[in-house]
Amino acid sequence: MIKKRIKKLINRFDKYKIDGYVIPKNDEFFSEYSKNDRLKTISNFTGSAGYSVILKDKYYLFVDGRYTIQADKESGKIFKIVSYDKIVNCSLFKNLTLGVDPKIFTSQQIKRYFSKHNKVKIIKENLIDQVYKKKSFFHKPFFSIEDNIVGESYEAKLLKIKKYLNKNNSDLMFITAPENVAWLLNIRGFDNPNSPIPNCHLLIDKKNNPYLICEKKKAKKIVLEKKIRKKQVIEFKNFEKLIEDLKGNKIIIDYKTCSLFFENILKKKFKILKKEDPIYLFKSIKSNKEIKNMISSHIIDGAALTKFLYWMKIKNRKKITEYEAQNKLEYFRKKNKKYLYPSFNTIAGTGSNGAIVHYRATKNNSKNIKKSDIFLCDSGGQYKYGTTDVTRTICFSKPKKRIKNIFTKVLKGHIAVFQSDLTKYKTGKDIDIRARKFLKKVNLDYAHGTGHGVGFFLNVHEGPQSISKFNKINIQEGMILSNEPGFYKKNDFGIRIENLVYVKKIQNKLFFENLTLAPIDKDLINHNQLTKDEKDYLFKYNLEVYSKLYNYLNINEKKWLASFIY
Repeated sequence: MIKKRIKKLINRFDKYKIDGYVIPKNDEFFSEYSKNDRLKTISNFTGSAGYSVILKDKYYLFVDGRYTIQADKESGKIFKIVSYDKIVNCSLFKNLTLGVDPKIFTSQQIKRYFSKHNKVKIIKENLIDQVYKKKSFFHKPFFSIEDNIVGESYEAKLLKIKKYLNKNNSDLMFITAPENVAWLLNIRGFDNPNSPIPNCHLLIDKKNNPYLICEKKKAKKIVLEKKIRKKQVIEFKNFEKLIEDLKGNKIIIDYKTCSLFFENILKKKFKILKKEDPIYLFKSIKSNKEIKNMISSHIIDGAALTKFLYWMKIKNRKKITEYEAQNKLEYFRKKNKKYLYPSFNTIAGTGSNGAIVHYRATKNNSKNIKKSDIFLCDSGGQYKYGTTDVTRTICFSKPKKRIKNIFTKVLKGHIAVFQSDLTKYKTGKDIDIRARKFLKKVNLDYAHGTGHGVGFFLNVHEGPQSISKFNKINIQEGMILSNEPGFYKKNDFGIRIENLVYVKKIQNKLFFENLTLAPIDKDLINHNQLTKDEKDYLFKYNLEVYSKLYNYLNINEKKWLASFIY
């Protein structure tokens, strides 16, 4: 099937006078997860980040360290798998004409990745859509979130943009990331498989007049609520006409999500200022209401996950597959009416599949979970109102000493992140070093960041903050991040321990507070490797888990969970 699609694509090269075609993971809205996954269509690769370059006789797939094993498994028979960093000023192929769809690339991406050694040709039609026509989806209208849920009115948020425009001496701002529009207008939608994203853009002038760029039928509810006037809702096809009618000289665009297509329209009329959309930082700092709602969502989620862990380790006596296990976890989550759907596709990997960082089990491709395996489960949910993301690694029999020792080093890194003095370790880069130091003492490491930012009832991955080797954003009060060090041995096992944390401030001191509530498998811990301080942390954490989840559990689950307090 994939070979046939590639052949159909290559058959179009002569018509457009190109030597190759470039396909990114993102769609027109630069979403991490999209219902229109063109990269998967042409390569079978299901990861959340990557590029493919299809030439007449060679096919390349560029992925980062999280996906090396997965990409090889899913696409390696047809594609040459290449490290993501090799795509910068890519010299694997030279002096070729590469076709791109301007709606799914920024000018920065094209310049950085492809134009140094090759000629880039703009093709208005998307060639993957010509090769394989996706089913059209029925899109529900956008909906509003009440101010008392998020803690700030959209009018107050619009004023922040007005101040930003004045500060930068600009007349207009074009907000292209749908999640940023969602935050600004306090709206959500149904256009993403894992996040309540409203696929739209927003153009706002310095008088605070917003113009919502979307399908008009999707804005029906928010127009009735007078959040925006009917005449301020602009169809995509009428965007160029809107620009012609607007006054002003300077416009700010987000260099990460404003496509070349829109940039080319805007530069005909305005002087463009390329910046990072300030909303990324605004929405990363959660209000007290948002934190309160996230805490509530994590109690519900923790209860479901704890029931699942008890069922997996103690109650279940049948042989089950990874796919059946992830469905069982979904069953426990669905028992609460506030649960809506997963915040990403569950990663349930047993044994060697646990070493595939973002592994996905399917009904027709799923291993049996053996008693001798260790099992890694990374999952999350979207709730009314909150977003969760948690990873636990568990065993079903006495694990090997080597595995216990590595798990304990991962745990020590996890605890070190939580205990970071944020007045001293101010950035994600500073904290990332603490997470890896115990593994590095024995020459081990992991090929992903230690933590990512998390949205409030939005994307499970959001910036600008993260805990990684490169992130220099200052950690601030109200930010939510994941704390997820790990270790992966190819063809053998994977380990990851993940909690979400938020930044709390007391007496001018910043520190992390756990949101995630679920036991960490004590059978995988070598307690002799823990310091007294680390043992005290585990005691306090397990006590907190027990006290907050107690009322949601049956008698046997309570007894089991109580055994973690020692």
